[in-house]
Amino acid sequence: MSTLLIILAIVLALGFFLVNIFNRFVKNKNTVKDAWSNIDVALKRRYDLIPNLVETVKGYAAHEQETLEKVIQARNAAMAVPTGDINQQIKAENELQKTLRSIFALSEAYPDLKANTNFLQLQDKLNEIEENLERARRYFNGTVRENNTYGESFPGVMFAGMFSYQHFEYFEAEPESRENVKVDFSK
Repeated sequence: MSTLLIILAIVLALGFFLVNIFNRFVKNKNTVKDAWSNIDVALKRRYDLIPNLVETVKGYAAHEQETLEKVIQARNAAMAVPTGDINQQIKAENELQKTLRSIFALSEAYPDLKANTNFLQLQDKLNEIEENLERARRYFNGTVRENNTYGESFPGVMFAGMFSYQHFEYFEAEPESRENVKVDFSK
């Protein structure tokens, strides 16, 4: 009888242990998804702003059609990523970010555009959205770090396959944004 109770106690303890591990995987995944939803809201605001920005630039830099088309294509590609595919969305967003920089580079070449009130307001709004995105990305990366660390360390790694552990990618800066900015006052 006492052997049966000991075996039952071990089975129950093991059961509680496994439930705890499973719940931690679920909690981590849901926290990452919640953090992503904060980014998603800001991205949708940015998607809505981009056509207005492109139309404003078009009036001043009509012959820069290729640059404007690349921005719209990158926006459409980012919007087309299936909901829930966070890792693919990160890649699409990095590409969109790169093309958006090209629009602001155009403003340097067109002083009238740079002085346009509508363009400046859109630029300020986009900067505000980007600041919100930066905070949301930082929080997202923290939740990804916690999720990935648990899934790749003991005891989580032992049960990751059994409990459908999902590894998430970090939101990282593009290599171009890490380069030093060149300042030239000779002009």
